[in-house]
Amino acid sequence: MKVHFVGAGPGDADLITVKGKKLLEKADLVIYAGSLVNPQLLSGLKSELVDSSTLSLESTTAMILKALKEGKMVIRLHSGDPSLYGAILEQMRPLEEAGVEVEVVPGVSSLFAASAALRTQLTLKGISESLIVTRPAGTTLEEDDITALSKHGTTMAVFLGTEKVKEVVESVQLPKDTPVAVVYHASWPDQKVILGTLEDIASKVEAEGIKRSALILIGGVVGRTGFRRSHLYRDR
Repeated sequence: MKVHFVGAGPGDADLITVKGKKLLEKADLVIYAGSLVNPQLLSGLKSELVDSSTLSLESTTAMILKALKEGKMVIRLHSGDPSLYGAILEQMRPLEEAGVEVEVVPGVSSLFAASAALRTQLTLKGISESLIVTRPAGTTLEEDDITALSKHGTTMAVFLGTEKVKEVVESVQLPKDTPVAVVYHASWPDQKVILGTLEDIASKVEAEGIKRSALILIGGVVGRTGFRRSHLYRDR
């Protein structure tokens, strides 16, 4: 028995991997991550489609095991890339304990779609050579490390923080004129990019009424200036 955990990509239906697309077309059962997955990816599939947004872990596990025992091909479809805040290990563990083989198919993260929307690099010579991926405290996280992490002065990508953008930027220990971007629905048709600084981004996001489904990028790479040419493209 084998189940595939597939990354659906950030939103644009064309940004799923070729392998992920081929698996979807063969599947008998696709359990997908609700509204986080573009409906276009599900259109025309021959499989049974189940929205997991209202299902418990136990219900999802039981559904997968039942389908596999019936000889069906099962896809667990996650948004973005499953390895970033996808909570996949807790789903995989009971399946593996039941003797199921699990394959994870990577997807394009919203982090990379946001960077593409900004037409920038997450690492940029002379600006930032590192990337920190984190999230603020919330229902499933008692305490975050945003303040300590921000002191590294490198690019920060903050997931699951749009509804707390004011608290996030207030926690960041960087100059108030540090560039910030909030990218809503990266790569979706209704994608929206809000540019600002640590000082004013929270008010701009509030004015737009955006409270979720967005990524916060903090650092000089957002500004797209002041960088140096890489060694690769230096004159020879």
